[in-house]
Amino acid sequence: MKRIAVYCGSCMGSRVEYRQAAEELGHLMASRNIGLVYGGGRVGLMGAIAKAVLDDGGEAIGVIPHFLEKEEIVHRHLTELHVVDTMHQRKMKMAELADGFIALPGGFGTLEEWFEMLTWAQIGHHQKPVALLNVSGYFDPLLEMIRRGYDECFIRPEFRDMIIQDSDQVRLLDRMESFKPIKLEKWSGLEKV
Repeated sequence: MKRIAVYCGSCMGSRVEYRQAAEELGHLMASRNIGLVYGGGRVGLMGAIAKAVLDDGGEAIGVIPHFLEKEEIVHRHLTELHVVDTMHQRKMKMAELADGFIALPGGFGTLEEWFEMLTWAQIGHHQKPVALLNVSGYFDPLLEMIRRGYDECFIRPEFRDMIIQDSDQVRLLDRMESFKPIKLEKWSGLEKV
């Protein structure tokens, strides 16, 4: 893996563990020569992971839409900064640049972008690993909802099992680096309405 897109909060959240996890992941990525692709901000967890990667001599590539390119938000000291017109272009560019995807704690934007990459994997748009760094159980309710979707026959087991999740950065990256995509037949075996 050359680069991983990381989706995370533009604020630090309520626990110091969130910032620590972002920094630790950034240091680990840099030590493994894995570049960071992210939303281009210098604030919140986004800024924390970018700073950690850059402090260790790693590559940090930001992708930000024009309307968020404010001096107090955008990180101006990145390896590369791509300024795009729309959020859709941002997601496409990040997906194009990355070999895998990780979500750290964050809000609606984090969840939306991560779920889109998971959905794209489900429909065969890409065959890259999609992961959650489950810091302090932050994603436990989300994982429970996914289990509920499976229990209620809305999520097939092979799609549920595409999610790589761990609370440990090293194990998570190891699992992502050893990821082998499976051939999925999305619509086979589904009941017709």
